[in-house]
Amino acid sequence: MGGTMSLRERKKLATWRAIQSAAVRLFEEQGYEATTVEQIAAAADVSRATFFNYFASKDAAVLDQDPAERLNWQALMDERPADEPLWDSLTTILTGFCESLRERVPLQRHLKAQSPAFAQSAQSFGEQFFQDLRRWARSRVAGSDDLTPVLQLNLAVAATITAYETWPAEESFDGFLRRLERCLSQAGPGTPVE
Repeated sequence: MGGTMSLRERKKLATWRAIQSAAVRLFEEQGYEATTVEQIAAAADVSRATFFNYFASKDAAVLDQDPAERLNWQALMDERPADEPLWDSLTTILTGFCESLRERVPLQRHLKAQSPAFAQSAQSFGEQFFQDLRRWARSRVAGSDDLTPVLQLNLAVAATITAYETWPAEESFDGFLRRLERCLSQAGPGTPVE
């Protein structure tokens, strides 16, 4: 990605990441409620106005996805062989997407437990990924059969949500990934593609 970005774009991305890193550190150190936008901006060495050029709110600094992440998950989708069964592709993509969130999900989970306001904001986390995944899944099935890809996608997403919702607080992220694998395996491929 870095090779195709202009100097200006690289500087903007570096600023975005510096602000997010400062927010993550402050949320971990002092909690979501006690952290202010002004503190995040100061820790990132930017102005309050610059903070709002990059993020709509303090929770967005942890919830918004790094601009490079979308390219990464689109690559996960594009790498799946055209003849691979849809369920196998969905399993690989969802596992890869969750793995890419290894550093963020535990903090987000902790902040959700700490703050009802953050928990409310976090409900739309991953929305862009799931929209892209829906488009990708529909494109994988030839003809007018919209039922199969939607059913299999919804089963895979439900398995992912179930793994997250049943993930014990004391269990590591690797434990979550094992739980995800188990849920995807038990959900099975759903309706076979004809």
